[in-house]
Amino acid sequence: MARILAIDYGSKRVGLAVTDPLKIIASALDTVHSKDVIAFLKNYCEKESVEAIVVGMPKNLDNNDTNNTPLVEAFVKNLKKQFPEMPIHLHDERFTSSMALQAMISGGMSKKDRREKGNVDKVSATIILQSFMEEQELRK
Repeated sequence: MARILAIDYGSKRVGLAVTDPLKIIASALDTVHSKDVIAFLKNYCEKESVEAIVVGMPKNLDNNDTNNTPLVEAFVKNLKKQFPEMPIHLHDERFTSSMALQAMISGGMSKKDRREKGNVDKVSATIILQSFMEEQELRK
């Protein structure tokens, strides 16, 4: 069975999360530098069966674009070129960073580990993926 992979794209770091093969649970996968993400994804997709990619789309509370929206749109365009057969879904990522920080606090993660930006990015990608999966389940 194939997995779904989620991406929280940033100009410096990219948080990645993935489902289990049964698509029940979303788990943090890794954080990679933005310049290395395509190579990482190609390598990962060679080893694991991935049926779709979900990319967090940054929007303001009023649904207007943020400063990062054009950056993410350019990344998605490149992603579609690199993975032409792969379904790519955009998913609202509002509040994921603050939700990730709250989840890390609730989970007992130390202050030192919470300050590690890569941890926030991985947890944000996990929240994006879990939210996407829940939305898909509601549509059934």
